[in-house]
This record gives sequence, structure tokens and C-alpha cells, in this order.
Amino acid sequence: MGKPPVCKLMDYGKFKYENAQKARETRRNQTNVIIKEMKLRPKIDQHDYDTKKGHVVRFLKAGDKVKITIMFRGREQHRPELGFRLLQKLAEDVEELGFVESSPKQDGRNMIMVLGPHKKKAEAKAEVKAAKQEAAAERAAEQAAEHAERTAVQPSGQKKPKRANEALDPDIDL
Repeated sequence: MGKPPVCKLMDYGKFKYENAQKARETRRNQTNVIIKEMKLRPKIDQHDYDTKKGHVVRFLKAGDKVKITIMFRGREQHRPELGFRLLQKLAEDVEELGFVESSPKQDGRNMIMVLGPHKKKAEAKAEVKAAKQEAAAERAAEQAAEHAERTAVQPSGQKKPKRANEALDPDIDL
């Protein structure tokens, strides 16, 4: 806006390259919210329920949303309250990791509920990375301790043989 007008000369290739780098950096920092799905039946056994709940917990810890679908077949369709109770129980079990984003809704033969994580995806990734680094440090410390134990000095009363045959009979000359 200066008077007289001022013009800036620049390298167009360099300008395009820098803009592409900025766009790539912003895409790297974005997180895609992935919706994982878990399907259940109203007459699920306790062990199977625990297994499915473990998967839901793992998904929520990773920062993903979880869509839980209860599939009704035959006469089960006349008892939607069974599915509703099951979804409520699951929501209570994973309450510390996630919250009910959309309450249970009947959709034809299925009942659907969506759980969202309390943590964002980026926070969950950072937490998992920190846990992996901590575990690696512990393993390295254990390996160092084992190595030190193996290379510890033997008691002074015993002499370490210099040659393999010397350990068998020290009186024999080779």
C-alpha cells in the first residue's frame, strides 16, 4: 500500500514448494476420527460379553469412537428392552474411558449406540508412545542387570582356566 506502489519479485517454484510443505505439515497434525464397530446379540454369554467389552476398551483407549450394534433376530425383535439393558450395562462398564455420544436407538432389526472417548486421538497416541518407551527402558535395565550378573567376578579361591585342556588335568603338558 506504499506510494509509489511496490512490487516483490519471487521464485514461483520456490513459492509453490513452500505452500506444499505447509499443507503437508497441517495434514500431518490432523487426526482422523475413526469409528470402530462392535456387534452384539441380546443373548450374549458373560465371557463373550467380557471379550467384546475388552475390544471396546482398547478402541476407546486408542482414542477412537465405537459404534455398538445389537442385532435382533426372530422373536428377539419383540424384546428390545433386552438390547437396551445390555447397551446401558456396557456404557456403565466403560464409563471411565468414554461417554455415550448417541443414546440407544432402534433402527429396524438393530439397536445402535455410539460411545466417544474422553481423550483425543493425539493424546491417546502420545500416551501409548510414552508407555512403549517406558517398557523399552525397563527391558534395557533388566538386560543390563542380567549382563552384569553374568560377567561378575568369580570368588578369589578359584582360578579361571586359561586353556580348555587345563581344566581337565593341570599336570598334562600340551
